[in-house]
Amino acid sequence: MEVTSPEQESAGPLTRGCQWLKALPKEFCAKVMGIAKMAKKLGQDDPRRIIHSLKVGLALTLVSLFYYFKPLYDGFEDSALWAVLTVVVVFEFSVGATLGKGLNRMLATFVAGALGIGAHCLATLSGRTAEPILIAIFVFVIAAIVTFMRFFPRLKARYDYGLLIFILTFSLVSVSGYRDDQVLKMAHQRLSTIIVGSCISVIVCICICPVWIGEDLHNFVAANMEKLGNFLEAFGDEYFKVSEEPQSNVNKSFLQGYRSVLTSKSGEETMANLARWEPGHGPFGFRHPWKMYLKLGNLTRECAYKVEALNSYLNSKIQTPAEIRGKIQGPCEKASRESSKALKELASAFRKMVRTRSAILHIASSKTTAEELKNLLKQSVWGEADVLEIIPAASVASLLLEIIECIEKIAEAVYELAKVASFRNRDATVLPERPDLLHQGAVQQVSDIDMLHHVITIAE
Repeated sequence: MEVTSPEQESAGPLTRGCQWLKALPKEFCAKVMGIAKMAKKLGQDDPRRIIHSLKVGLALTLVSLFYYFKPLYDGFEDSALWAVLTVVVVFEFSVGATLGKGLNRMLATFVAGALGIGAHCLATLSGRTAEPILIAIFVFVIAAIVTFMRFFPRLKARYDYGLLIFILTFSLVSVSGYRDDQVLKMAHQRLSTIIVGSCISVIVCICICPVWIGEDLHNFVAANMEKLGNFLEAFGDEYFKVSEEPQSNVNKSFLQGYRSVLTSKSGEETMANLARWEPGHGPFGFRHPWKMYLKLGNLTRECAYKVEALNSYLNSKIQTPAEIRGKIQGPCEKASRESSKALKELASAFRKMVRTRSAILHIASSKTTAEELKNLLKQSVWGEADVLEIIPAASVASLLLEIIECIEKIAEAVYELAKVASFRNRDATVLPERPDLLHQGAVQQVSDIDMLHHVITIAE
C-alpha cells in the first residue's frame, strides 16, 4: 500500500483549487455565451416576445408616474402601489389574456369591495363584542362558497382569476375594517388604482403591436391539418418502397410532425377561452364562433390518432412481403395521396378564411379509391399467403379507409365554420354549396379549361 506524505495530501486540494480558479473565467464566458445564444434564438423564433417585454416596461413606467408625481400621489397616497402591482399581474402576452385578467380584476374588486363594506357595516351595528365574530363568519361563508364555485368547469375556464381576486379583496376589506374606520376610503382607493393599472395594461397591449390569441388559434388549427396532410403525402412512398432500398431521411420530419397534434387539446382550449375576451379585429368579427374551433380540433385529433396507428406499421417487426403489398399498392397510394391533397386544400382555404369547396374533388376521388380498395380486399388477392403476413397490409388499408371518413368529417366542420364565420367566397371550381356532395361516391373531374371557359347560349 502506497503511503503519501502530509505535504502531498495538502498539495492535492491546493492544486485542484488553482486549476478551478484558472478555468473559472472560461466557464463563466461559456455560460454567458450560451445564455446569449438562447436569448437570440428565443427572439428569432418569435420577435413578438421582444416587443412584449418592451410593452411591459412601458406600462410599468407609465403607471409609476402616479407614485412619482406629487399631484397624482396625493389622490391615491400609498395605494398607488396597487396600480403597479396590477400591471405586473394583469399584463399578459396576448390581448385576450390581458383583457380577460383586467376585466376580471376590476369587476371582482368592485363587487368584493362593496360586499366587504356591507359586511363591515352589519358587523359594526352588532356591537364591539360581536363585531369580530360576525366578520369571521362572513369571511368563512363567502370564502367557502366562492372557492367551491371555482370548481365549476365553465367558471374556472373564464373567471377563475376573478374569483380568486374576489376572495382576496373581500377578506382584506372586511378584516382591515375592524382596525381602520376609513374602510370606505381604502376600498375606493384600491378600486381606483386597480382600474388605472388595468386600463393602462389593456391600452398598451392593444395599441402597440397587439398579439391576438384568436389569430394564433386560427393558424394553429390550420397548421395541424397541414401536418396530417404532410404525413399522408409521405406515407405511401415510405410504406410501399422496396425493402432493399436504402432508408431515406427526406420525409422523416413529415412522418413525425403529426405527433404534436395528439397533445394539442389543452392548448386549443386555453386559446379559445382567451380569444372570447378579444374585441372584433380584422377578419375576426364580434362573437366569432371560437367554440367551433374546438370541434374542428377534436376531429383533427381523432384523425391524428388513426395516423398514429398507421405510423406504427412503418417500423413493425412483422411486415407483409413486398409482392403481396404490391397487390394493394396502387389504391392505397392513391387514397393516401388524395387524402393529403384534401387536407392541404382545407388547411389553405381555412388559413386564408375563404369559402371554397375545391377539396371536394380530392375527397370524392379518395372515396372512389376507397370503394376500389374495399372490393379488392373482398377478393382473394392474398393467395396462399400466411395470415400473419396479411394482417399488417390489411390493417393499413383499413386505417386508410377510416382516415378518409375522418377527413370527410373535418371538411364538413370546416365548411360549417366558414359559413357561420362569414368567410369570403372564392370558389374556383364553381360547385354548388351542398354538403351532401361529400357523401356521394364520386364527383366528375372538371378540367382546368372547362373551369375557365364557359359557353353561354341565349335563345332568341
